Amino acid sequence: MKLLSPIFLSGNGTSRSLNCPVLQSPLAGVSDQIFRKFVRRWSPKALLFTEMVNAKSLELGHGAEKVIELSEESGPIGVQLFDHRPDSMIDAAIKAELSGAFLIDINMGCPVKKIARKGGGSALLKEPELAQLIVKQVSKAISIPLTVKIRLGWDETTADPVSFALGLQEAGAQLITVHGRTRKQGFSGNANWEAISKIKKSLDIPIIANGDIKNSRDAIECLKITNADGVMIGRASMGAPWLVGQIDAEINNQKTFIPPDAKMKINLSLEHLKLLISKKGNHGLLIARKHMNWTCRGFQGASTLRQKLVRANSPNEAIKLLEEELIKFN
Repeated sequence: MKLLSPIFLSGNGTSRSLNCPVLQSPLAGVSDQIFRKFVRRWSPKALLFTEMVNAKSLELGHGAEKVIELSEESGPIGVQLFDHRPDSMIDAAIKAELSGAFLIDINMGCPVKKIARKGGGSALLKEPELAQLIVKQVSKAISIPLTVKIRLGWDETTADPVSFALGLQEAGAQLITVHGRTRKQGFSGNANWEAISKIKKSLDIPIIANGDIKNSRDAIECLKITNADGVMIGRASMGAPWLVGQIDAEINNQKTFIPPDAKMKINLSLEHLKLLISKKGNHGLLIARKHMNWTCRGFQGASTLRQKLVRANSPNEAIKLLEEELIKFN
């Protein structure tokens, strides 16, 4: 396939260039600063995101740690906000920009009930005028680019994604990421890449395709169908922080990427565990369990190792298990 061109975005006074066509999706409880550090190891130029930020909570002073850390990032980092109140979104966007955000992204696609029932995330798919108002007012309040993430609609009977996306473009969105499912689908069924293609044909701004992209083959097929300007990787990267870099390398016709072998996965899990313990104390082990469970797969003895790690009662016990596993490779 042909090489993808850099994506150029311009805010009210600050232009941005996306030089990697593969983006890392914000993942609640996953894409914290430590996880992003590992993603950058394989893809230093990719646009990454903090975990999704509740704009109202940030306005009240909660969750500030997600944006305070932005200045420590070594590459482009976006902040994805959610809420339905324009004033709260403006306030949060300004705070994120002042903290060093590369761009602001507004979430209009999260299907989680506790977010949607309060009017945020995918609930805005039912309120196109409010969605446009938020984009218009926030984009005017900041100098960096404003982007939006959407789904195809609330459900199949009411979905009109082209009109919705056109409204966001007119309101000032510089780029739109489209997850190829409706809110009603959640993560069930198959992502509709053909529907993303129709949006791409109808809009002038860049479109990023999202949904069911688990590897380079999926990304290449998705790009052929959608003609999108790039792809966003979500749940497939859990336990595989190298995936963004791998897909970027392989869709750009570079030499075949060699993913981590068993020893590298165990080393990665050990490093991840130690960093979480250093930052979170004993609670770091609880957070690390899911990452170790996702990463320690695809090699002989992985299942047994995962079972032991889940039962580890202390950080030192988990560290010892991984170190003993590494001895087998010496």
